[in-house]
Amino acid sequence: MTAHWQHQREGGGRFAIWLIRAIALHGGRGAGRALLYPITLYFYLRRRSEREASKAYLARVFGRPATPLEVMRHIHCFASTLLDRIFLLAHGEKRFDIETIGLDVLDERIAMGRGVLLIGSHQGSFEALRALGARRPDIPLRVVLDKQKTPAMTMLLEALAPDVGARVIDSSMDGTSITLAMAEATRQGGMVALLADRGRAHEALRKAPLLGSPAPFPVGPWLVASALQVPVVLCMGLYMGGNRYKLIFEALSDRVEIPRQRRAQALDELISRYAQRVEHYARLAPYNWFNFYDFWQDTGVNPRADTASLVRQVDA
Repeated sequence: MTAHWQHQREGGGRFAIWLIRAIALHGGRGAGRALLYPITLYFYLRRRSEREASKAYLARVFGRPATPLEVMRHIHCFASTLLDRIFLLAHGEKRFDIETIGLDVLDERIAMGRGVLLIGSHQGSFEALRALGARRPDIPLRVVLDKQKTPAMTMLLEALAPDVGARVIDSSMDGTSITLAMAEATRQGGMVALLADRGRAHEALRKAPLLGSPAPFPVGPWLVASALQVPVVLCMGLYMGGNRYKLIFEALSDRVEIPRQRRAQALDELISRYAQRVEHYARLAPYNWFNFYDFWQDTGVNPRADTASLVRQVDA
């Protein structure tokens, strides 16, 4: 139905994104949100692969075919969170109502002094997590993101908040550099946030049940968590409509253990537990799912994790 997510082109282009930024910042959030309706219609009509991916996903969640209005609502929700990234970076959280759930869980793990690995998914707004950085400026927060996948949006966000851009760990770098950067951040007692639902082409993957069918998930994040030996906390920044977000933290593990003799079983258990929480939040907030491609497609899952050799270098 749709190509691998890495092969999808960035929507809009540099001029369109900067135009939206100018209108939003000078005309206000209301003017920016008014633009989202024609933008939603445009993408619904012009981006067939994303439209079909949305229909297929919503059918899984709802247990019935999705209507055109539901698909457009899905696209509109995604566009809303992209617009809000501009305001969150330019003005912080002061224009938003961000409810925080499970902050005590996170504080307890921070207090252990070993650093924290925050693991999320492409659901809701990962940008809302930056509000946490403003509330806890004493705890450094670094985010693992692919700068090369959306270059126009990356340039815009770094122009709005250069300090935030400097704290990004670019996931398009080689695996050794990424792992060592994460290790350095956690050794300093900081937090590192990453998304663990999308695997790259040729990356080691394992399948876990999700919304009725096995879906491929990358093993790399869990091997890194095992090597870092830091607490792992699930984080979700769900968009609830209007200016409301819900920032949720759940404890996944205080120390990830993946014994060599039962590596496959341990990885399957970790990934299945993660997939269960991804499904829980997909059902709780279905329009917050922002994987606009066939997430369940056969990607030629490779159970052998070449990431393991990189992870071992963390302890060197």
